[in-house]
Amino acid sequence: MSVKLGVNIDHIATLRQARQVGYPNLLTAGKLAKEHGADFIVMHLRHDRRHIQDADVKNLVKNLKLPIHVETASTTEMQKIALKIKPNSVCIVPEKPNELTTEGGLKLTPASIKKIKSFITALHKKNIKASLFLDPNLKDIQTAKDIGSDIVELSTKKYSECKTFKQTSKEIEVLTKASLLVNKLKMELHSGHGLDYENVQEIATLPKMKCLNIGFSIISRSLFSGFGNAIEEMKNLIK
Repeated sequence: MSVKLGVNIDHIATLRQARQVGYPNLLTAGKLAKEHGADFIVMHLRHDRRHIQDADVKNLVKNLKLPIHVETASTTEMQKIALKIKPNSVCIVPEKPNELTTEGGLKLTPASIKKIKSFITALHKKNIKASLFLDPNLKDIQTAKDIGSDIVELSTKKYSECKTFKQTSKEIEVLTKASLLVNKLKMELHSGHGLDYENVQEIATLPKMKCLNIGFSIISRSLFSGFGNAIEEMKNLIK
């Protein structure tokens, strides 16, 4: 079975917000992504609303015939929005005000675990799948299972930053062990962060990889080859 592709459209919204105008239109982007093989759309609704807006999520959930996967921090505000709009799935991610992008997996502390568990329970009551964005840490993966997560999305940030074959091989070994535990605990295995056309194939072949969430590299390539072509090329790499 081929690996599914979630196309993150945050940076199409970044371009739109640069001029505060109505285009590029995210629903149009979603429809085009669907035509060219995207299996679902990924959107990160951040506290600062730097790119995706509440109305974007609502519009695509209502009007796009493709699953919508929303990334968000575990705040009361975001929980209320998710429960009201009801995307297909929600990935709980860490968030810092001044970061350029998500800087790694969730830091699971007793306080954060309690809060995230409550969020997951609320999502399940609305039949929304819950995902946790985690570093490939075996203890955290077990905790994800214990608090009811349906999905673990392994962060490939460290992998994507490897500079040597030795570093890459070591990180693949870490990710493989993490993947095997996700499989053993019967959660869906997703992965993302920093994946591009050069490094994606090794991640696609991790044990029982279900979905890869990729945005920046696809949007970047689309400037030169077109959005549809960029999606098709990525899909071909992860088959």
